[in-house]
Amino acid sequence: IRVDFSRCLCPEPYPEANQEFLRARGIRLFQLGIDGSKEPFVSIPEDTIREALKVVLDTRNHPVLIHCKRGKHRTGCVVGCLRKLQRWCLTSVFDEYQRFAAAKARVSDLRFIELFDISSLKHLPASFSC
Repeated sequence: IRVDFSRCLCPEPYPEANQEFLRARGIRLFQLGIDGSKEPFVSIPEDTIREALKVVLDTRNHPVLIHCKRGKHRTGCVVGCLRKLQRWCLTSVFDEYQRFAAAKARVSDLRFIELFDISSLKHLPASFSC
C-alpha cells in the first residue's frame, strides 16, 4: 500500500516506533487529537472534524490513511462526514459506519454524522461541489 499522508485522530502521543516507520517511508503525519469519549453528552468538536476533512480533501495529501486507536468511532465520524460530502444517502453512510463499529456502534456518532453541516466546508474540490 502506498500512503503519502497519515491522519491520526487520537490525542495521545504517537508511538515513536510508528513515527520512525512513517519517516523511513516518507509518510507525513498529521495528528488531530479527538478524545474518544463514551459519555453520551460529550460532543465531538465539529471544527476538528472540519480540519480533518480539509486535509483529506486536499489531493496533494493523497493517498491518505485516516485512523484512530480502534478505527471505529473517531474514524467512523470523519469518514461518515466525508461520505455526506460525497453525497451518499444517510442509510449507506450509517451502514458503512455500523459495518466497522459493529457491536460498538454509538447512536451519538450517528447523530453527529447526520447533523454535521457539510455546507460549512467552503472551497471544496470540483469533484465534491454541488
